[in-house]
Amino acid sequence: MTPFDRPPVGMNLARTAKLVAQAFDAALVEAGGTLPVWVTLLSIKSRELANQRELAGMIGIQGATLTHHLNAMETQGLLTRRRDPLNRRVHQVELTDAGEALFLKLRTAALAFDKRLRTGLSDERLAEFAEVLAALRANVD
Repeated sequence: MTPFDRPPVGMNLARTAKLVAQAFDAALVEAGGTLPVWVTLLSIKSRELANQRELAGMIGIQGATLTHHLNAMETQGLLTRRRDPLNRRVHQVELTDAGEALFLKLRTAALAFDKRLRTGLSDERLAEFAEVLAALRANVD
């Protein structure tokens, strides 16, 4: 058996990741959002990220692109931004009622997609899969 008898792990992982990402984005679009909007709403709601640079990195976009997304989301009435009175360089971002409603709608779509993705996989296989993914990330680092 040669190394090319089956696709290299990285290639297989990249193809699968792309397919899953496209399907997830399609599910979010059907629910009225997109992946960047979902991650932005989720991050604001959970207060996981401290600043726009971290949020941009999580979404996989540049800071200027994130600013564009935030501007659009603010125009759509999904969030508000105001300067932090203690640090004028920092914006405090909060969801509006419309942003909360979209968050709930997209959360429902994300949970349904996750359930679909897990179909036929036991908790043990999923735990092992998580370990394999962690090992692959560690090997890249």
